[in-house]
Amino acid sequence: MTTVKILGTGGTIASRAVDGHGAVASEPVENLLDGVDPEVTVRSRDVMTTGSYRLTLRDIRLIAESVLDEAARSENDGIVVTHGTDTMEETAFLVDLVLAERVPVVFTGAQRSADATDTDGPRNLADAVHTAADPRTQNWGAVICFDGEVRAATQTAKMHTLASAPFAGGALLGRVHSGRLSPVADPVRRATLGRPSAEFDTTRVDIVPIYPGSDPELLDLLVERSTQGIVLAGTGSGNAGAGYVEAVRRARAAGVVVALSTRVPYGPVVPIYGNGGGVDLVAAGAIPTGALHPFQARMLMALLLSHGVSEPDVAAAFAADATDLKPSSTPQHPSE
Repeated sequence: MTTVKILGTGGTIASRAVDGHGAVASEPVENLLDGVDPEVTVRSRDVMTTGSYRLTLRDIRLIAESVLDEAARSENDGIVVTHGTDTMEETAFLVDLVLAERVPVVFTGAQRSADATDTDGPRNLADAVHTAADPRTQNWGAVICFDGEVRAATQTAKMHTLASAPFAGGALLGRVHSGRLSPVADPVRRATLGRPSAEFDTTRVDIVPIYPGSDPELLDLLVERSTQGIVLAGTGSGNAGAGYVEAVRRARAAGVVVALSTRVPYGPVVPIYGNGGGVDLVAAGAIPTGALHPFQARMLMALLLSHGVSEPDVAAAFAADATDLKPSSTPQHPSE
């Protein structure tokens, strides 16, 4: 039988209401396994039990290490991680960056707590187990399975606070219906990076949002507070207002790596405009992040800086385009 290891980290899927004080992650993962395919051998353990909005870089590293350790065990054909949706996109992306084994890692969770009458956790978990157990997903790396859709971790982001299908942006790789996976594409993944070390825990990378009237002196303050990297969440295709070009130059002169992303949910950073726009920001030393949104760009930068990667290699890592898809080479079920 196929064996899938489920790692619990908490999140809404493991949450119950506590005396009018809101839902709190408290359920061990072994209590969530009803409804999982009986034809799959499932083993489980808890890495932690908390809401993902409380995670630190150290917590995310510990989750990634647990995933990598389980992926290296020959008895595991697939890994499922139950995780809160708030920051699932960060953890799943980090795991995808460092996962070298041909073992699928499927992140899932819930939008409605375990004690809700219409909880979506059991279905999502069952779908994730089906996906992890399917041999056609062996080269997919880390993915997010939610509401019957399987998306590549890269570029996927939570786009809705409450909807049952909250994730979008990443490449759609397949759909799960009635316990069957229908692949539609295979991802072209980035080169695998080294697993995060303890240095990752304290690597400081900050995100600065750009908006009308925002103050570029925030970059100077972050430099004074010993940040190691800054990700600008620019407007449009990667732009900023008056004063940001000079602030980027000052940050770069102080040895701080600056990356340029965009607050726009879809599309890549493309330097087009002068007068303080993307062309000038890049000329001042900002590194375009491609199609990575600010929060995943932060994870990549933190990982690279924690490994002591040089700035040219940081720029090369962001230039690597993992957005391409190739048609799925695996046959689908005849009825689909």
